[in-house]
Amino acid sequence: MSLSLIFIVLIAAFLHAFWNALVKGSGDKTIVLGLIALGHMVPGIAIAALAPLPGWDAAPYIIASTLIHWGYYYFLNLAYRKGDLSLVYPITRGLAPVLVALGAQLWIGEALPALAWLGIFSVSAGVMILSQGIFKTGLPKISVAAAVIVAAIVAAYSLVDGVGVRLSKNVMGYIGWLFTAEACVALYIFTTRWARVRAMPIKTCTLGFIGGVLSATAYALVLYVKTEAPLGTVSALRETSVIFAALIGVIWFGEGPKIRRLVAAGIVATGTILIGMAS
Repeated sequence: MSLSLIFIVLIAAFLHAFWNALVKGSGDKTIVLGLIALGHMVPGIAIAALAPLPGWDAAPYIIASTLIHWGYYYFLNLAYRKGDLSLVYPITRGLAPVLVALGAQLWIGEALPALAWLGIFSVSAGVMILSQGIFKTGLPKISVAAAVIVAAIVAAYSLVDGVGVRLSKNVMGYIGWLFTAEACVALYIFTTRWARVRAMPIKTCTLGFIGGVLSATAYALVLYVKTEAPLGTVSALRETSVIFAALIGVIWFGEGPKIRRLVAAGIVATGTILIGMAS
């Protein structure tokens, strides 16, 4: 894997952590998530217009993934209302590959290599450190619960899209229509909360929309690199976003305890990298 491809994946990892930071730092997170969905839709339309149509066999998966993303936005909103970025993000992104790996083991019968199990234990240890003392202190338990649900949802749409994109026989066409379908999310949020949309500062609206474009760009960059490099290596390197999110949380938002959050995020990132290397 060349240095240029590694650099592209690291940029994608940072962009993903950054748009989550935009959501965490916003006042009205529901509206900002609607703007994120709108930001997905714009490049989605451009991709769908240029790429061939995906096969009809993929249509149910695009619909299913869109519906699953409604749950993703809802619980991500709930997790970030009171939960710290450096707490929520490592849980959502760290647990997802663990759930996918365990799901493949239980439902499909794929045997996990020793390296994957080591990664699973590493992620579990990191999440335990992050959640240490949560039942004894004023830490927002609902945010941690929502973060775990988000991780399950990420695993769900990852599996759905993994099957759908194969059936589509056209990766870019599938992604284009998947992003375009997020217009449903944006439309629902804006039509039911139009007064709140109008009350949002122009700067916040712009940042939310840019966050959506950055999110779509991050996904597209990773997709491109996966055509040029081993999938497991790309997926593993992508999980460095956990470290970026932890750094943004403790430096930008002043979250703490700083050392414990950074160490835990590093352990979670190591675990997900090991899982990716084992795939």
